[in-house]
Amino acid sequence: MRFTKNRKALSTVVTTLIILVVSVLLATVVTYYAINVTSTRVQEEALHLTKQHVWYNTSGGWAEGAIVILNTGGKDVVIDKISVRGQECDWTNVYFWRTNNVTVSDDLQVTTNPLNGSSVSITVQGASRNFTRASDDITLKSGYTMVIYIMNPDSIALNDVGTTVGITVFTANAQYYKETNVEAAQ
Repeated sequence: MRFTKNRKALSTVVTTLIILVVSVLLATVVTYYAINVTSTRVQEEALHLTKQHVWYNTSGGWAEGAIVILNTGGKDVVIDKISVRGQECDWTNVYFWRTNNVTVSDDLQVTTNPLNGSSVSITVQGASRNFTRASDDITLKSGYTMVIYIMNPDSIALNDVGTTVGITVFTANAQYYKETNVEAAQ
């Protein structure tokens, strides 16, 4: 009996090599795709809240809150809402100042008069800064710093002096929370 050899077929060694090369190429393509997807998503939202205060003016009978927000993430954010002690602050009571060239290292100070009007002047970092009254959501570019003052946040009263309250900043993707004690002013 004669075995006929099919000369058109590939040998086992050649077939194994082809499968191996195709597998390595496929794995390389998948790896490059995964690296590309993750590297474009690296720019995450990240806010750092600091220098938070809530004061109650004992002689004037009004409250004021303040906080510094640094956008340390790789993308711009929109601040949707700010709440103090779980109660949303009306935008007409929120005043803000944005900067990308002033580092706010000094602590924030309470103002001597209640905040009102479309803009107010508040001393921050040793200089008078023009704060604008918010009318809607506030944008904060990547790398920028924003100082926010809030007139009459929540229902802070004389009895709240010494108690802890939380300040929450909401964006489309996250919420950032800091606690502070209510301080007496004047």
